[in-house]
Amino acid sequence: MAARTLIQFPATAALGEAVQVRVTIAHAMESGFRPGMDGKPVPRDILRRFTCRYNGEVVFSAELSPAIAANPYLAFHLVADRSGTLEFEWQGDHGFSQVEQRPLQVT
Repeated sequence: MAARTLIQFPATAALGEAVQVRVTIAHAMESGFRPGMDGKPVPRDILRRFTCRYNGEVVFSAELSPAIAANPYLAFHLVADRSGTLEFEWQGDHGFSQVEQRPLQVT
C-alpha cells in the first residue's frame, strides 16, 4: 500500500531560480527499540533513504536513521535550469519503496 505524501514547490520557475522543495511522507518510523503491548520490541520499520532526481539526475539525497521522527519532513533547494520532471523516491525496511513524480516548468 502506498504511503501518503505531501510535495510542495512552485509549478513554474524562472531560468536559474533557486526553488525550495519541501516533502513529507506518512510513515510510522518504528525504531525497533520501543516495547509493544506484549513487552517485546516492536519490529523495526524505518525509511532508510530519500532521493530526488531532476530529469534523471540526482539533485538531493539523504540517508535516514531510526532517530528521525515519524512522518519525516525534508526541505532543500535546487536550481531550475530546464523544464522537466522531479522524481521523489523513498526506500525503507521490508522492501518499502515509493516513487512520486511532479512536473516543473521553467520559463
